[in-house]
Amino acid sequence: MSEFLQQLINGLSLGAIYALIALGYTMVYGVLRFINFAHSDVFMVGAFIGYYAGEHLPRGTVLGGMASMGAAMLGCAVLGVVIERLVYRPLRGGPTLNVLITAIGVSLFLEYAGQLIFGATPRAFPDIFPSRVIEIRGLIISMNQVIVIAVSTVLMFALEFIVHRTKIGTAMRAVALNPKAALLVGINIDIVISFTFALGSALAGAGGVLYALNYPSIDPLMGVVPGLKAFVAAVLGGIGNIQGAALGALLLGLVETFVDGSRWSTYKDAIAFAILIAILLFRPAGLLGRVSAEKV
Repeated sequence: MSEFLQQLINGLSLGAIYALIALGYTMVYGVLRFINFAHSDVFMVGAFIGYYAGEHLPRGTVLGGMASMGAAMLGCAVLGVVIERLVYRPLRGGPTLNVLITAIGVSLFLEYAGQLIFGATPRAFPDIFPSRVIEIRGLIISMNQVIVIAVSTVLMFALEFIVHRTKIGTAMRAVALNPKAALLVGINIDIVISFTFALGSALAGAGGVLYALNYPSIDPLMGVVPGLKAFVAAVLGGIGNIQGAALGALLLGLVETFVDGSRWSTYKDAIAFAILIAILLFRPAGLLGRVSAEKV
């Protein structure tokens, strides 16, 4: 029983990180109907901002850790807005394929720029939060896991509040539903889209720091695999659906963790993408997504 609970906690911790990344994918898709493949590299930038902030702030304290995470979220939010303004906005209204190819180009640019600026050698992430282990009847819980689950939960509830209880959230949902109608009623679409990128990128920045806490080695290519798995999670839950992205991420984190603890551990990445293929074959809209007919 203790082994099951241990894997459950590990899976929830991993799934919470995937959720923060997947939410960025699903928000951008909901508003603009395209996948921002550069999102996983914004996640990487967030980890490095947290790394450098942690080097200059008090380590091993809650205040210092939150300040480092805040810096990562702010830096990634600015980066997301800059990417949207300089790269995606000029392509808005054009063929979707052009935007997708550009997104892949931005992803590669961030990865190679990261290698140029930060260096290609992996770095050890500092202990920006208090680091200790709690043992309860054979169940081992690290403080980092507690922080990951707690912070991720707070951020997801904050996102839910913003989307469903604020004016900008109402505007986001209106643009996602019908951009032309939203424009006719006076909604500034450019501001809404920029805010969406800022919000999603800030969550990715927080995810980068939280991921680095549990897997304390960062490098410019660290966002590739978590980003792909977060995309799988977003599709699993229903791309464009916020609750679905969170649910899909938690399920994927649990599945990956339990598989990692079995004799099939070598195939955990393959199983994650096999789940994606199965979902696309049998339920293309995802667990909580809705099938909608498109006019051609």
